[in-house]
Amino acid sequence: MRIHIATDHAGLEFSRKLQDYLTDKGHVVVNHGPTEYDPLDDYPAFCINAGQAVVADRRAGTEALGVVFGGSGNGEQIAANKVEGVRAALVWNLSTAELARDHNDANVISIGARQHSYDDVIAFIDAFVAHPFSGDERHVRRIAQIAEYEQTGDIVGKGVDH
Repeated sequence: MRIHIATDHAGLEFSRKLQDYLTDKGHVVVNHGPTEYDPLDDYPAFCINAGQAVVADRRAGTEALGVVFGGSGNGEQIAANKVEGVRAALVWNLSTAELARDHNDANVISIGARQHSYDDVIAFIDAFVAHPFSGDERHVRRIAQIAEYEQTGDIVGKGVDH
C-alpha cells in the first residue's frame, strides 16, 4: 500500500521513525513534508498535498491512505479535510482508528504527536491500515451524503439549511 505522510515540526520525529517502520513493513511511503525541523513551519500545505495525493492515487486505482501529524492533530485533520474526496479522522485510540475505517471509510488519519507515545502511534496506524471498511449500507449511505454535500452544497431530501 502507498501511504502518504505529512506533519509539522511537532510530528517531524514521529514522521521520520514512522517512514522507516512502514517501509520495513513493505509499504511505499511518500513524505509530503517537512524534511527538516522549523519551529515556525506551517502544516496546511503539507497536509493538503498528502490528501490530494491519497485521492489521486485512489482514483487511479492505487491502494493508498494518508497519515498527518501535528501537536494535537486537529489543525492537520481540518487541513486534510479541505481536499475534496478526503475523509480525515482524528484518531486518539485503537477504537477510533478502527472505526475511522469501519464506519467512515476514512482515507486519512490525523494524530496528535504531543498526545501519544511512539508505540501508541504505531498501534493506531497499524489498526487503521489493517482494518477494512465494513461496507454496511448505512455507512455507505452516510458517506454518499457527505460527498453529495461536498460536491453540490446540498443533501437532497435531508433538510440541509441554505
